[in-house]
Amino acid sequence: MSEKEHPILFEDLGLIDYQEARDYQEERFNLLVDYKRLPEGKALPSQYLLFCEHPHVYTLGKSGDKNNLLIQQEFLKKIDATYYKTNRGGDITYHGPGQVVGYPIVDLEKLGLGLKQYISLLEDSIIELLEGYGIKATNMEGATGVWLDAAHPVKARKICAIGVRSGRYVTMHGFALNVNTNLDYFSYINPCGYETKGVTSMEKELGGSCDFEKIKEQLRTILMQRFLSENQ
Repeated sequence: MSEKEHPILFEDLGLIDYQEARDYQEERFNLLVDYKRLPEGKALPSQYLLFCEHPHVYTLGKSGDKNNLLIQQEFLKKIDATYYKTNRGGDITYHGPGQVVGYPIVDLEKLGLGLKQYISLLEDSIIELLEGYGIKATNMEGATGVWLDAAHPVKARKICAIGVRSGRYVTMHGFALNVNTNLDYFSYINPCGYETKGVTSMEKELGGSCDFEKIKEQLRTILMQRFLSENQ
């Protein structure tokens, strides 16, 4: 099916509350799932690539350990952060300003992808983006996300977290790329459940603030090209 027949629409939601963005995702996710369950008489829903930023928030995946949040409710208020349990895969992570959060709501069957291939597509897209800035990144065996010095037991650090949900081959949730992110907020959790792995950002690796809007546009282009190539 061509992109024209089953388009992937892009929306930048800007800075948006986590729960509001999740509800927005759920509506579009459910339209695709319901269509696949009983397509008769229904209009073909669109797929989406959503970008956004969130105010300071910690989210815990469905199989995550709540003990990986290292602070109490009172301290959450002190640092102006919130906390949610969610239905994606993975453990705990942080979202905040200066981080590109991407939520692809796509039909993997239409794209001809399995779930592992889809996660690899997200990882490879981030790796391609970073390569353009001279940042050498890879994936890590046995772990999702994008890493720097992945094979080094001490230097390994994550620059992009990935956690997805899939139902009837429709996806939601996605990735969080640290661009100009305040990394201090990661000190209050065991990021993605790791107690000994570090976290980094493009700003930290490059030694200065990055053009956030330019990076979003570049990443949008990379992802759309990869989705379109899979949809041929």
